[in-house]
Amino acid sequence: MPYQFEIVVPPSKKKERLDVFLANHVENATRTKVQRGIQEGSVLVDGNRVRPSHTVSPGEVISVTLQKDPPQEALAENIPLDIVHEDDSLLVVNKPAGMVTHPAYGNYTGTLVNALLYHCNSLSNSPDPTRPGIIHRLDKDTSGLMVVAKTDAAHARLAKQFAVRTISREYWAIVWGKIKQSRGVIQASLGRSRSDRKKMAVVPEGKNAITEYAVLRSFDYLSLVKLRLQTGRTHQIRVHLAHFHHPVFGDPTYNGRSIIYGSGSNAQRMEVRRLLQKISRQALHAKTIGFIHPSTGEKMSFDSVLPSDMIDVLETLQK
Repeated sequence: MPYQFEIVVPPSKKKERLDVFLANHVENATRTKVQRGIQEGSVLVDGNRVRPSHTVSPGEVISVTLQKDPPQEALAENIPLDIVHEDDSLLVVNKPAGMVTHPAYGNYTGTLVNALLYHCNSLSNSPDPTRPGIIHRLDKDTSGLMVVAKTDAAHARLAKQFAVRTISREYWAIVWGKIKQSRGVIQASLGRSRSDRKKMAVVPEGKNAITEYAVLRSFDYLSLVKLRLQTGRTHQIRVHLAHFHHPVFGDPTYNGRSIIYGSGSNAQRMEVRRLLQKISRQALHAKTIGFIHPSTGEKMSFDSVLPSDMIDVLETLQK
């Protein structure tokens, strides 16, 4: 089934070949795949067919039609899991940073689902054969707690709790800067970035998104905050914090690896570089999760310790 979208070349864009531009801005795209699509007419610039070597100009509208790959069935793999809780209906697992939740283009193996299939005799069914048991997701480089369904009944009841927002989740993040207000709410609509399809952005036509935050501790140029989601949009915390001018420390996608706050002295820059060497991803962890057990009706709550890379950064800041 074809999937269509448009990219508007941003005003500040410097000269670049169309195939290079798309390879850098379309998720899971390669230059070879992009060139083939351009030559087949799946890419139009202002409604016209062009060559892969076409130089993009600010304001041009690039229309892309993609043929989605058919879903592939996930296979069991012997991958260690950090299981916090398990019973006949569900599991609560602590996903490490760097692990993709379920197989997708470019990541067909080594995912949480592959590990779950090896560990469990059964998982709940899903319309997508690559997502058995999966009710919600965490980004590849976000660590933390996830609940997984073993039965269809558990899946349906837990999914309903997510839908009506009675699932309790708390995230901890290390962010850039000292936040003036100790607690508050960020509300801004989110959607795909029109200039870079690999990113999400605050856009007027996007879906409503609300994030609550509270500052736990402030350092010279970084802060430790806890966050609760009233909605569950893709990259919500990361985009909201970047929009709030306090991006998640270490986030390579949303400006978290640039020095944003601080004195700017050589000593501080060296310190920041050392801290960034300690963490190669966004310093974001899904610390707690709470829900009503789908079979027993018992209220359940789970907490997890911060991963070692975030602890290392915090211990360095405390010194």
